[in-house]
Amino acid sequence: MAEALALARRAAVAGEVPVGAVLVRAGVAIARAYNSPIALHDPTAHAEILALRAGGQQIGNYRLQDCVLYVTLEPCAMCAAALVHARVARLVFGAPDPRVGAAGSAFTLTNEPRFNHRVAVSGGVLAAECQALLQDFFRARRTPSSDRGLA
Repeated sequence: MAEALALARRAAVAGEVPVGAVLVRAGVAIARAYNSPIALHDPTAHAEILALRAGGQQIGNYRLQDCVLYVTLEPCAMCAAALVHARVARLVFGAPDPRVGAAGSAFTLTNEPRFNHRVAVSGGVLAAECQALLQDFFRARRTPSSDRGLA
């Protein structure tokens, strides 16, 4: 999770919502990503999606059934569904997202009984650090700043 936090900090520096993700297989990180929808002009370029794409390329298979995804924020519905479709074995997230989190907070798509796969979920890992990074990012965005051209 520490590596995912470092990636989230890189996203913040780039002006993206600070979320980082690391995909691990057999104890080895095979893919890393951070939120990039602004830079990539792609609404699907969430850290989780980018890490899954890179992981699939790395192992040559879209099924990531023996992988664990570490991410700093509880995944949204799009990302949670992608984890299910990729058959990721386990999700470990930092901060919960009570508004739109889809791994147990607002929705539980990771363990939806109608899906053909379920993802084991562990939440709250380094939650305070993950949450503080997000709060600081959004607080700075709301604070008027002359160097951003805001009044």
